[in-house]
Amino acid sequence: MSATRALEGWCWRQFATWAQVFGQRGFAWRCWTRLRALRPHDPSPIEALAHLRATSGAHDEAIALYGCALAADPTRTDAWFNLGYLHQESGAHEQALEAFARALALDPRHDRALYGQGLSLMQLGKLEEGAVAFRRNAELQPMSPYGWYQLAHALHRLGRRDEAADAIGRLAGFEPGVARRLQRETGIEPRPRRTT
Repeated sequence: MSATRALEGWCWRQFATWAQVFGQRGFAWRCWTRLRALRPHDPSPIEALAHLRATSGAHDEAIALYGCALAADPTRTDAWFNLGYLHQESGAHEQALEAFARALALDPRHDRALYGQGLSLMQLGKLEEGAVAFRRNAELQPMSPYGWYQLAHALHRLGRRDEAADAIGRLAGFEPGVARRLQRETGIEPRPRRTT
């Protein structure tokens, strides 16, 4: 790529980024489209276009654009996650699981993909697998209430009250309001964490 084309690409990327910062979605769309035309094999402008479509509610268009980005580079972990999220939002949980699995194959520590995987597994009635995904998510993000909250619900639905009490107790240590909510929802008292 010539220095002039490289500079032009840099400028369009800067314009697009600042347009998004200032909420100028239409201008951002035009800038990312220009950058995509300038760099047809670069998946990043396609992902940016997909994000713009997704955040405006055009999920089908966003899904198609993420598909294009992944066809150009199937190693883009966040694109797989975002594709999974959009499938999940559309109720296509099997497709969501496929996309989350691809993200996790690239990065086994992708906590958001584990969380999304857990949600879709629960929707499909795969409670045990969902609990495993939520436990792994909670291990990776121990101070985030989301994984613990979902883990406690999964364990409760599986009839594993003692483990659910442990999860609620863990949550009570840093998010007592969320733990109280879980206690009301499940009828399970939190089990205090043991210190050694």
